Amino acid sequence: MVMKASVEDDDSGWELSIPEKMEKSNTSWVDITQDFEEACRELKLGELLHDKLFGLFEAMSAIEMMDPKMDAGMIGNQVNRKVLNFEQAIKDGTIKIKDLTLPELIGIMDTCFCCLITWLEGHSLAQTVFTCLYIHNPDFIEDPAMKAFALGILKICDIAREKVNKAAVFEEEDFQSMTYGFKMANSVTDLRVTGMLKDVEDDMQRRVKSTRSRQGEERDPEVELEHQQCLAVFSRVKFTRVLLTVLIAFTKKETSAVAEAQKLMVQAADLLSAIHNSLHHGIQAQNDTTKGDHPIMMGFEPLVNQRLLPPTFPRYAKIIKREEMVNYFARLIDRIKTVCEVVNLTNLHCILDFFCEFSEQSPCVLSRSLLQTTFLVDNKKVFGTHLMQDMVKDALRSFVSPPVLSPKCCLYNNHQAKDCIDSFVTHCVRPFCSLIQIHGHNRARQRDKLGHILEEFATLQDEAEKVDAALHTMLLKQEPQRQHLACLGTWVLYHNLRIMIQYLLSGFELELYSMHEYYYIYWYLSEFLYAWLMSTLSRADGSQMAEERIMEEQQKGRSSKKTKKKK
Repeated sequence: MVMKASVEDDDSGWELSIPEKMEKSNTSWVDITQDFEEACRELKLGELLHDKLFGLFEAMSAIEMMDPKMDAGMIGNQVNRKVLNFEQAIKDGTIKIKDLTLPELIGIMDTCFCCLITWLEGHSLAQTVFTCLYIHNPDFIEDPAMKAFALGILKICDIAREKVNKAAVFEEEDFQSMTYGFKMANSVTDLRVTGMLKDVEDDMQRRVKSTRSRQGEERDPEVELEHQQCLAVFSRVKFTRVLLTVLIAFTKKETSAVAEAQKLMVQAADLLSAIHNSLHHGIQAQNDTTKGDHPIMMGFEPLVNQRLLPPTFPRYAKIIKREEMVNYFARLIDRIKTVCEVVNLTNLHCILDFFCEFSEQSPCVLSRSLLQTTFLVDNKKVFGTHLMQDMVKDALRSFVSPPVLSPKCCLYNNHQAKDCIDSFVTHCVRPFCSLIQIHGHNRARQRDKLGHILEEFATLQDEAEKVDAALHTMLLKQEPQRQHLACLGTWVLYHNLRIMIQYLLSGFELELYSMHEYYYIYWYLSEFLYAWLMSTLSRADGSQMAEERIMEEQQKGRSSKKTKKKK
């Protein structure tokens, strides 16, 4: 059941004047106007009274509150129509809770989808999804299709909000998670909602089949129209169920759930063409009489939650158009399909490249969050199965082949060396997890965060060089022909340089540089960063080749000993 946290009916008196509200309210009001004016007369010219409980913040708030230009809650007083909540609209008969026609269902569903997308793009729930009165309390709805759909939308919002909060890769301009005291259908389980949607879906499918044309039969235009409208409702209900099931799949810890989500996304993509072709069947929004660009149609009231907003400068939520809604869902499906592919990667370097490439597309906050929570599950393991320390060790082996991680090296079973490398790898986990999380933020915020993480990688660079020196000293005592110089340091330096390059290049994308600064940036990139990067990669190749050569010599030595024994 969806309800406001506040029990007082603050919406019912919008059309009343202040004295009428004072009479209607149970609150004890005191008129201080006369006392205030008399107190003011006692002050001399130029004198000012400053109370410790009434500072600059309170003074500015007093100026802003109830000013239509500064207080979003005052917009409701500027409209000529009566603003009704769900219960009042039912009493007045301005909203239907049963026997909704197919065009009404299609129109309401499409507008709800548009509101959902507008919320995902950074607007508040109060100004988007919860402007649909049906979402406020689905328990009052008697129409099975509308009730199931309303619960489905609530569940989608709830799981999406949970995922975005858990991933923590959003800023205030990306996403607003506040629910304004509305309960997100917590009394109904996810399984029950998907079951209700499936029942409506099956019922609509039967109606679609019963109205389908048969070969050689003359088609009745009314039956054909009903067939198209039934198909439209069926497509929307199924799309809601599939989208909800996908989000539920991403809450599971097993990687098999990601494969299930990938299959479901294919189904969702197939439904979009049917949704797009039937947009004209739904009832259309009337012209809005308010200042906002919000649809006015049955079941929607753009100002119903205006009093829940803080007294700030009015921010209008421009709800996207229905045609754009289909295109947005198509792009969202493609992004979620891409997210599902990350579980096939096993190398840390490949995973970092994947996150970088995904971020370059400027994806929405939901797909970014799904990628983050899929990579690092609740148990702090990569994809829920691999330890991050093991991923770091594998990355070191593939990049620079340090002798300490080679089973054929004398340091591999040395306790002191093992403690050194394990301590270093453990210290690597936090910076690399942070780096991956940074790629989940929007492009503008990434640049700022990359600058901060360079400090962590600089500390890691110092530690890598110290560990290299300690391991090199140990190795020389037992295997003088081997070296452990700059192995770990080369690997950390490579990632340091990548972060620096990315930091500078992001300035071009964000248009932060003036034309005259291009010369300095290009010169610095060419002469320093890329030159150092090439040098680092060459050094890593040299270390790998040297290690491979030693391994081959050891292998030859063993094989020659075996042949001598046989003789």
